[in-house]
Amino acid sequence: MPGNGKQLPARAPDREPEPDREREREREPDRSDDGLLAVRAGEGDEEAFETLVRRHGPVMLQLATRLLGSRTEAEDAVQDAFVNAWRKLPEFRGESAFRTWMYRIVTNRCLNQLRARRPAADLYSVPEPAAPEHQSSPARVAESHAATRALAGAMAGLSPEQRACWVLRELHGLSYEDIAETVGISLQAVRGRVFRARRYLTEAMSAWR
Repeated sequence: MPGNGKQLPARAPDREPEPDREREREREPDRSDDGLLAVRAGEGDEEAFETLVRRHGPVMLQLATRLLGSRTEAEDAVQDAFVNAWRKLPEFRGESAFRTWMYRIVTNRCLNQLRARRPAADLYSVPEPAAPEHQSSPARVAESHAATRALAGAMAGLSPEQRACWVLRELHGLSYEDIAETVGISLQAVRGRVFRARRYLTEAMSAWR
């Protein structure tokens, strides 16, 4: 990170189970001093900023991986986002939590990258599921991996804004109000994009239910 060439301290796993939000909340560290650390970092305290990176880097990397579908691209995006945050910290006024501020920076960084990609994949490019097998069989395990790939393919068919709103709501548990602030759109627009994303993914993944 700034001035010392350190990299982010955590890497997102290749595959993740669905998040247990209650359990995640229990494991979350006390972030009551985030504001103080941000102020100190804004005054040039690199150690304070490294603490914030260690504290929030993993979830930001997880978010970017879910949005971009590539851990390598996600690592670059989050690294750039933290560098950008370091530069902008003197402007940070604590009007929102540091983590909310980072959600906004990372999401916007990923949205810009998604918008620069080729047009989204067609809905019908999602692969067909394998024939059902016994729950514990290798074929069943392979089917689970295929379903994960199918979901990734289906998500590629969402617009960048739909994808961001759906991931922030369904996988990170943000409120509609927080998503509106993070993405920079109205509350009504957030609700509409989450609704359309849910409907699209339900149709795209119907063969896997």
